[in-house]
Amino acid sequence: MSVFRGQYHHSIDEKGRIIFPSKFREIFAEQYDNKMVITNWDGYLIVFPYAEWRLIEEEISKKRILDKKFRDFQRFFMSGAVDCSLDSQGRVLIPPTLREYAGLERDIVLAGMLKNIEIWPKDKFDEKLKMAGTEMDRDNEIASNLGI
Repeated sequence: MSVFRGQYHHSIDEKGRIIFPSKFREIFAEQYDNKMVITNWDGYLIVFPYAEWRLIEEEISKKRILDKKFRDFQRFFMSGAVDCSLDSQGRVLIPPTLREYAGLERDIVLAGMLKNIEIWPKDKFDEKLKMAGTEMDRDNEIASNLGI
């Protein structure tokens, strides 16, 4: 099974479309019928292949909604979710509400995260990556636990 990895710098066009990298398109075509769900998450967008999204929905549907924190999470995460698919040119239309939430205007980064993809404005991604690198330099416990 192929996974999403790497970072790809692209731009979003005036209509709100993003061209997905060929490596990502191949995985979507071969494993997921070009279907995906995109939603808001922690200041950026997160893309799930439809099959992966269904697993998340199954888990969420098992939870009790009496917990206010869970309801807030569900309201934010699920209400932002949009079904999308790649067009014949390998593009995905990002709805205006999601573009606005993530601050996507021109230069963007698509970052492969194994089972999903993150979509960031380039400046925010660069800042987050730099901050993550600094944190790793200070505390490499995760890398140690992975045997690196």
